[in-house]
Amino acid sequence: MNDNLDGFLSPFLRRQRMKAAAPFIRGRVLDFGCGIGLVCDTVDATQYAGVDIDARIIEVARSRNPKGRFYTLDRMGRLDGELFDTIVGLAIIEHLADPLGFLSDARKRLAPGGKLVLTTPNPALDWAHGLGSRLGVFARESHDEHQSLMNRKQLSDAGSLSGLSMTAFRRFLFGANQLAVFETSTR
Repeated sequence: MNDNLDGFLSPFLRRQRMKAAAPFIRGRVLDFGCGIGLVCDTVDATQYAGVDIDARIIEVARSRNPKGRFYTLDRMGRLDGELFDTIVGLAIIEHLADPLGFLSDARKRLAPGGKLVLTTPNPALDWAHGLGSRLGVFARESHDEHQSLMNRKQLSDAGSLSGLSMTAFRRFLFGANQLAVFETSTR
């Protein structure tokens, strides 16, 4: 997370995503797109693993939270075989070319009774996000990197195809963002 590229509302938006997700986060936590480890600040760091694509950000996260485990995406294999009570993906699924692959991988990493907690922009308000990015209100590169904006039905359908059932959904930040919580399907 390069603060020079952040929009002036970016820190506020991160806090709001965390606030929306926090009631669903428990136990052993795997945090995809962990950034500097803000989720780790709110959980037992010894039960936390974070993954991000940016090696520089991972170093910042490690220095901020020395008890947590942090990995770059290319070293995530070290987590293979571990099961987690909660998998968190705050504002990341929209940046993925293969959201179904991400959901399927998350499903395999969930312990019985575990939850996948996602936040993602509401696609109906993509125009506002684009405008805000151009004006510097939101991170400038963020909007351009969106690949997979999904509404409630699309999220639910993708989860179902991955063996997950949506158990909670709500919009927040005046409807501009969505929180979706999934559990493993019983069928």
